[in-house]
Amino acid sequence: MSERSIEAVRLSEVLLHADPIDSDWILDGQPEARSAEWSRSVDGTTTTNVWDCTAGRFRWFFAVDEIVHIMDGSVTVSSEDHPARTLVAGDAALFRAGTWSEWHVENYVRKHAILRRHLPASMSFALQFAGNVRGALRRAKQLGRTDAAASTTAGMRSGSQS
Repeated sequence: MSERSIEAVRLSEVLLHADPIDSDWILDGQPEARSAEWSRSVDGTTTTNVWDCTAGRFRWFFAVDEIVHIMDGSVTVSSEDHPARTLVAGDAALFRAGTWSEWHVENYVRKHAILRRHLPASMSFALQFAGNVRGALRRAKQLGRTDAAASTTAGMRSGSQS
């Protein structure tokens, strides 16, 4: 299966499905969350998602790095090492893998999220090596085209002088 070179969506129109918050994490209220993944990287390490939630207060564990961009509404977030901060539409934040934070949604929040899973060091090294090889091959191919074009131009010049 080949991957398309471009995937595009209107984030406000991504159809969301129920994605309940773990009941042990809820601190106050009855927040109802929904989400949908709209794209995934070829290697499966990165996904892009839309998530929304109604009023409530809860703890959240980030198993992967997550960059969020608030699209609508607001949420106040805090953690053991970060004071409370209210994020509103247009704000972005990074939540690191392996951390807990507290979320307080006063009314409603909708976010776009980019989730990235960490690879084992050996796998990361292999992917980096493969990328370097691809880059070197691409540069060599481009140089080959440049050299071929120069040879053709030189040949045309020498041939026209005869």
